[in-house]
Amino acid sequence: MKDDAPAGLKGLEEHIRRTVGMLDKVDYAAVLELVDKLHEAYERGKRVFIFGNGGSAASASHFAEDLAKSTVPGMETARRLRVQSLTDSVPFISALGNDWGYDTVFREQLVTNAEPGDIAIAISGSGNSPNVVRAIEWARSHGLFTCGFTGFSGGKLKEIVHLAIHSPVDDMEIAENCHMIEIHLAVGGLRRKIRDAARERA
Repeated sequence: MKDDAPAGLKGLEEHIRRTVGMLDKVDYAAVLELVDKLHEAYERGKRVFIFGNGGSAASASHFAEDLAKSTVPGMETARRLRVQSLTDSVPFISALGNDWGYDTVFREQLVTNAEPGDIAIAISGSGNSPNVVRAIEWARSHGLFTCGFTGFSGGKLKEIVHLAIHSPVDDMEIAENCHMIEIHLAVGGLRRKIRDAARERA
């Protein structure tokens, strides 16, 4: 970064620099553990539920779409990962939020759809969103494997999930940048694992 660069450019370059610095600290072992759990769910026909608020809600939708489509080689593929973003049903979310409170909107969807052996993945920069924490608490007590993508200190979510993928940065945008890269790493890892397992069977 040049000393005489415009202030706006300096801000952009600083954002990239901080993002790259955090990506150098990605917990690859945790991402690979998540890949293994996702592959196990794929092999066993178990379901994966992903959720978060705001930007993390968008990341949850993106993650679910990639896991559902980008891990199979084509439309002829019979076995698919059964994955759902709990952020996508606006009618269900608005009904739960209106009648029972916003902190129930993910938990109650799990109550309706989840079974032991499924996976619950929460995305939360702070790790303290009440609706996310309540859903993970329910998931843990009902036999689901739980994973949390967090930033900042990780909050309560980091402490209660089976697997934490943590980006220790006090900046929501940088944390969200890291989460999306980690999501793509997990999707690519699962795609390779599915492909390699198919080749071994062949």
